[in-house]
Amino acid sequence: MPGPYRTVASAITVGLVAVITACEPGRGPTMRFIATTPHQEYVRRLQEVGLDHTALGRDWIAAATEALARPVDVETPYLEARYLDPGLAAAVAYRIVLERGQRLVVRLDVRDSVRVDGRYFLDLFFTPDSLTPLRPVATADSSGRELEYVALRPGTYVLRIQPELLRGGRVTVSLSARASLGFPVAGRDMAGIRSRFGAPRDGGRREHHGVDIFAPRGTPVVAAAAGQVSRVRTSGLGGNVVWLREAGYDRRLYYAHLDRHAVAEGAWVKPGDTLGFVGNTGNARTTPPHLHFGIYMRGLGPVDPHFHLYDPPHDAEGFDGDTALVGRWARLGRAGAVVRSRPRADAPPVDALPAFTPIELLAGSGRWYRARLPDGREGYVALREAEGLVALEVTTVVTGSLLRGPAPDGAPIDSLSSGDTVPVLGRFGEYALVEWISGRHGWIAGQMLGATAEGNPSLTVGGRARGR
Repeated sequence: MPGPYRTVASAITVGLVAVITACEPGRGPTMRFIATTPHQEYVRRLQEVGLDHTALGRDWIAAATEALARPVDVETPYLEARYLDPGLAAAVAYRIVLERGQRLVVRLDVRDSVRVDGRYFLDLFFTPDSLTPLRPVATADSSGRELEYVALRPGTYVLRIQPELLRGGRVTVSLSARASLGFPVAGRDMAGIRSRFGAPRDGGRREHHGVDIFAPRGTPVVAAAAGQVSRVRTSGLGGNVVWLREAGYDRRLYYAHLDRHAVAEGAWVKPGDTLGFVGNTGNARTTPPHLHFGIYMRGLGPVDPHFHLYDPPHDAEGFDGDTALVGRWARLGRAGAVVRSRPRADAPPVDALPAFTPIELLAGSGRWYRARLPDGREGYVALREAEGLVALEVTTVVTGSLLRGPAPDGAPIDSLSSGDTVPVLGRFGEYALVEWISGRHGWIAGQMLGATAEGNPSLTVGGRARGR
């Protein structure tokens, strides 16, 4: 960000902080609204102090909307190194598909940031299909910078991350989907399940409304969640049974065929507390000892316990690239480098581009960079395809302007004089990416460049353009 703009923006932010702080409960006037989320509250405070009419405030609000309109599709577990530019009011969103019962865990590790104590807004939205508007379901902006959410509805979720004004820097985002319940038989895991939800019973006249977990008789059966024991019964079908109403969620957990009970009706339990012991009472007398475990939800009846119990691997592949390049311009190092739609070698290509095509490295994940092409398209580039910017040549300028983008209608960001010299860092179509005296990068139409200047181009690596 240029010096004058940073100075003005910093002054605005000081005023913003002063006004917003004065509006906090117990520290000033009562607010005239009740915000649904901290992000919405922040927007309304911007509006109250008039910053939504400034370029900086408008850009911040627009970035939040744009991020939700263009989320990045990811699969859990996922880890990404990203740069959120404090001067560009940056925001990013990720689209994830979750199954019923999965617990989404989001961690934000802030590194090398401007004002590490600044807030980051984490907002999770849900939509059951592409036609239904996003609806906020969870939010966090705590200093711990983490969010957890149990998805009791399967479908598409969108996570948005945005730092407050003039905050940002290098961050690592990790997303994982985990079990939302503890395993209900002590010392056992998913391998102990031998009869799954929906399996036919009584010659196909009914379906199995739970899972059967086999274990030796007398193995402790434990609370899979915190809650209250709502029923302790003995019946001809389930034998010795326990019903547990989970605290905080609309799930009722059903434990059947217990050898004996170990808890009283009305008791409050925490995860891991013993409720009874594995047996084969009720209609399971002819089968080996096992626990029948079911989950019932209001309006749905019995639901498949699989994803409520299954804890998949949640350690994502680490980023193997150069974090110093993330958030900067780079370029493709060879002709025919393929930009792909997903970070996989077999993913459909976005384009195959010439050598020295400039790209903005937005983020890095595993063995891939997420890149934005000069024409605005985005995709993934293998680490080996990207390289830092080294001057290809130093040329003189005939005339023209330094443009924000490689197009005739690109917004001018600086004026150039005939005879100025600039290092050419890459090319896209008829335009060249150059570095100007101020250190900023911009585009110049090819016809505005003259002959190659004398001297060693390699001397301009990481340097500044030279003017006359």
